[in-house]
Amino acid sequence: MTLHRLLVFAPTRRAASETFVRANLEGLPFAVKAYFGDERPWGQPDRLAYGLSVLLSKVCTRLGLLRLAGWPAAVVAQMLIARHRPDVVLAEFGFHAVRVMEATHSLGVPLVVHFRGSDLSAAGKLGVLQDPYRRLITIAAGLICKSRPMARTLQELGASPERILISASGANAQLFHGGDPGGAAPVCLAVGRFVAKKGPLHTIRAFALQPHGTLWMVGEGPLLSEAKALVNRLGLADRVRFLGIRSQSDVAALMRGVRLFVQHSLVAPDGDSEGNPVAVMEAQLSGLPVVATRHAGIPEVVLDGETGLLVDEGDVEGMGAAIARLLQDPEQCTELGSAGRKRVAAAFTLQHHLEDLSQFLEQVHTSAISSAILTKQP
Repeated sequence: MTLHRLLVFAPTRRAASETFVRANLEGLPFAVKAYFGDERPWGQPDRLAYGLSVLLSKVCTRLGLLRLAGWPAAVVAQMLIARHRPDVVLAEFGFHAVRVMEATHSLGVPLVVHFRGSDLSAAGKLGVLQDPYRRLITIAAGLICKSRPMARTLQELGASPERILISASGANAQLFHGGDPGGAAPVCLAVGRFVAKKGPLHTIRAFALQPHGTLWMVGEGPLLSEAKALVNRLGLADRVRFLGIRSQSDVAALMRGVRLFVQHSLVAPDGDSEGNPVAVMEAQLSGLPVVATRHAGIPEVVLDGETGLLVDEGDVEGMGAAIARLLQDPEQCTELGSAGRKRVAAAFTLQHHLEDLSQFLEQVHTSAISSAILTKQP
């Protein structure tokens, strides 16, 4: 039987960095109803109730009332599931899925959990949530993650491989295209939040080790002030530009006018790490060579020496040398960028991800129906 109704629970709609969640909602071929933990509109009682329940769950967590923290959202989620009668429930982020898992279990609706990165890597989350995650994995009918390392973590927590889908969020082919790195000015572009796992300070230090070109950095975050101070200390004020938060269309336009993309992703001090950075795929789809690290899912997308250049996490000198090499060799930039564009277009676009996700949700729905039929048989 075909899946018709999908109910989605997600922690946030408004965060600028969560564009992939919104892309899922807009691109899936089902009747999708979604509720977000950061929405509390007074004129919409259901959304208000869910938003307030998530807020109360967060308050309980911060007060250390962990036994109570899951219940407010679970009670409201159970009401919403009973009202909408979905074929499948999709929960975005593991920590948010914990809030609604008991509701899906009590009503017998299959639950699919979409892990994104920090929800399966940061020590703070894994330490507190390890037992709830083990319970979540026994309840969930399907688990989605962004890379092979994330899949291994899920298996270590008890998940069977056949219940796991590895699918990178993918780049939007309608937006990201048309780059000409060989003909562009010697500009490096970095896109991402200024947080430890994105390595913005490492990127700046690597860029400073070579005398060529300029560096444009898109994004904001808690490390932005420190990044600006570092630029000033290193005497790079005339070579590094901070562009703030930009829309996807703005980022796509920037990628069409630079020579290479750079990102020094690494495991943060608290254990937080990437899933599979979408900006890396967007850069490759735009035709840019990528200088990045052998971190998380990046080597699954960027092939060292074929579509970009990879260095080990923390290897600032190696990244500096890679940046210098490409800034001085437009022809190699064109070759690597062309190969990267073909690779992402063949397997790592947003459309590929939506197709993977749709098929997986359909499979979960079909399996749930088959199990229900077998259970009813005498």
